[in-house]
Amino acid sequence: MKTGKCNEIGVFGLGVMGSSLALNIESRGIPISVYNYEFELTRNFIEGPGKGKKVFAAKTIYEFVSSLERPRKILMMVTAGKVVDIVIDRLKPHLQPGDILIDGGNSHFSDTDRRQEMLEDLGIQYVGMGVSGGEEGALKGPCLMPGGEEGAYQFLEPVLRKIAAKAPDGSPCVAYIGPKSAGHFVKMVHNGIEYGDMQLICEAYDLLRFGLGLSTKEVSEVFKEWNRGELNSYLVEISSKIVNFPDDLGSGALLDKIKGKAGMKGTGTWTGTAALDLGEPIPTIISALHARALSALESERTAATGIYEGGVERIEGDRKALIKQIEDALFASKLCSYAQGFVLLSAASKEYKYGLKMSEIASIWRGGCIIRAKFLEKISEAFQDDPKLDNLLIDRHFSEKLKPRVPNWRNIVSRGVSAGFTLPAMTASLSYFEALRRERLPANLIQAQRDFFGAHTYQRMDREGTFHTKWK
Repeated sequence: MKTGKCNEIGVFGLGVMGSSLALNIESRGIPISVYNYEFELTRNFIEGPGKGKKVFAAKTIYEFVSSLERPRKILMMVTAGKVVDIVIDRLKPHLQPGDILIDGGNSHFSDTDRRQEMLEDLGIQYVGMGVSGGEEGALKGPCLMPGGEEGAYQFLEPVLRKIAAKAPDGSPCVAYIGPKSAGHFVKMVHNGIEYGDMQLICEAYDLLRFGLGLSTKEVSEVFKEWNRGELNSYLVEISSKIVNFPDDLGSGALLDKIKGKAGMKGTGTWTGTAALDLGEPIPTIISALHARALSALESERTAATGIYEGGVERIEGDRKALIKQIEDALFASKLCSYAQGFVLLSAASKEYKYGLKMSEIASIWRGGCIIRAKFLEKISEAFQDDPKLDNLLIDRHFSEKLKPRVPNWRNIVSRGVSAGFTLPAMTASLSYFEALRRERLPANLIQAQRDFFGAHTYQRMDREGTFHTKWK
């Protein structure tokens, strides 16, 4: 246990993520102090995974803060919400101008803005930093999305670059995201894309397993094959391992014994709310949220099954061809999920003056984070070529990838729905694409309806100006 008073950084909070990040930092040769309100957690850490490590475990906040070199760098890894405010209040009396507080939790971006403004008067720098990668990522190298004053980031950069994941080309998966709450907003959207991605893979699994009748071993092999191609991603990779993982309490695959009831912690919902506030459509992500909510309605679904006869029909045909159709539908739908996320980031960048660099965000998402995927390299290149790109679906590279997949996409979604499958994210992605490719949508009727009952006016295609009709 290190006892000096010149440690470079401190970690406040020794839960799963805090402990893993502390070990990551120590493994890079960075002098570190740790503290947790409940000393029992601290003791478990220093007698367990931190045993023999060069870590100073403080028993009091005063001891913790005093062990750090100035200006102090403190990474808070605590539950988002009121707990963060409590921790800040406890730390404030011990801090001095120039010290840096880093919130590495999933805080709502509006809370981050509020905390930055409050601490600015005290001369304390506040960095809202998105951290993605889960327990393993935190330990071996996460994707880091810090936002706040750029000067504070530059001071933190040497440490953050050392502990961040490395992309396939070796570059650290960390970058200065932007001012104010930019880091937490980007992490929030990352999680929204993650919701969409997970639901899409779930729907592909459903079609393979129960539409085509594949065994869990066969589905695993399909996912492994997809992961060797353009669908290569962390989520497809782990899904290939999950679907045929044996049940240690019985026979067969563990997945077949797990309840189909998904939980959520809020960041996906925040993404949906932010999109509504900014007037940006993200139907794939919203449908994934609704799908999780529907999965929780167990009693309602049980009752409805008795009335409407639950279950699905087999999708008949050439198995190899149908697997290819599902693969194409997953790729196309997945692309829509990412496209919607980047459109939302662009809107937020303008509204909140974040100055986001989409190419850089896509680049750091290539490693460490949950949504890391092979085609993020191409997404980064697309925004390098055109920093003002309105939508990934109109990029030349992605439009060329998408066009040949559209017939298979339409066909498998149509057949799946006809067979009784629940495909909310795939159908939302397809509807998003179909709407985007049409120059004119039937919203002219909506506008006429609004003018009829509320005199909201409308615009015409054949002449300039704003019009109102006395419909009655």
